[in-house]
Parts: sequence; structure tokens; C-alpha cells
Amino acid sequence: MYKQYTTEFKLEVLLAYENRECTIQELCKRYQITKYSLRQWINEFEEFGIEGLERSSSWKGFKEAAVKDYLSGEFSQYEIVRTYGISSRSVLQRWMKKYNSHRDLQDTSKGKTSSMTKGRKTTCNERIQIVLNCLGNGKDYKKTAETYEVSYQQVYQWVKKYENGGEEALKDKRVRKKDVAVKYGSLKKAYLSAI
Repeated sequence: MYKQYTTEFKLEVLLAYENRECTIQELCKRYQITKYSLRQWINEFEEFGIEGLERSSSWKGFKEAAVKDYLSGEFSQYEIVRTYGISSRSVLQRWMKKYNSHRDLQDTSKGKTSSMTKGRKTTCNERIQIVLNCLGNGKDYKKTAETYEVSYQQVYQWVKKYENGGEEALKDKRVRKKDVAVKYGSLKKAYLSAI
């Protein structure tokens, strides 16, 4: 059985982290997660809010987290297999092989083999241009990502945001240090509404 974390679980962990109820090591032990997973969830929440946590709850996010945990050098393959509830080391090794050859970790049974191009920073105007290009070519996320040298995931998220909130939704809303308290206030609100 594969161990996937729900958005609600991640919110609970992040709220405990924000409240500094214990050390990071104790927190990870209490929730049976790795430090890498905690770090990843913090970054995803700070950059994309709840949407970032939902995205990483996907099957692809699960596989990437397992592979990156192993590549961090902190854990053996056996520890990763046990922590994530993966059926065997050979499954993890297959994921690592795909990841290291820059192939998509998603289930390829649907014929999707988009590359895992690394994302890059963009301006709001660039994001608008990228989204309009993608919409103009029938939502070909892969082709758009390759054309603009951004990640498939970035294009997908920007198109989704644009469709839901227009150009305003594409503005950079990442947390600045002075906004951390405000952001974690929304974390608490999001957690309370999720339970």
C-alpha cells in the first residue's frame, strides 16, 4: 500500500510547525514524515498556498518526494521503501531511473511522456504571454513549456490560474519575510476549514 498524504494532513503538520510545538526532528517523528517532505510542503505552501499542497498530493508528487528523499543521501533505499510504503526497492529504483533520465514520473499508461524541465522564474507579463500561447495552441502544455523553457507543471498551473482568475491570478504572490505571519494566518484558516 502506497502512503500518500492528504492536503488536510499536510496542513495539520504545517500548523504544528508554525506553532513550534516541538523541534523539527520531533515533529517529523510524531507525524512519521521526513525532513525533506516537511521542507517541500513548507516551500509549496509559501509559493502556491493550498493549491501547492494539493498538487503535491498527486501520484507524481508522491513519487518525486520518495526519489528526492533518497537522493538527499539521508536515507537508504530500504528506509525510503519502508517510510513511503512502497512495495519493493525495484519500484523505487525504476522511479529513480526515470527521474535521473529526466522522464516524467507520472503513470505513462496514458501515453504522457512530458519532460521534467526545471522551472524558472518569470515575470507576470511572461506568464500572461505563455498562457495565451498555450491556450492558442490547444493547451499543448508540453510544447509551450519547451518553447518558453519553463516546466510543464508551471504552464499547467498558470493556465489553470488564468482560467479561474484572469491576469490578476498570474501575479507573483510568493511570501516575503514581512508577510509570513499573514500567510500562516491563512494556513490556520485553511486548516480549520478543511477539518
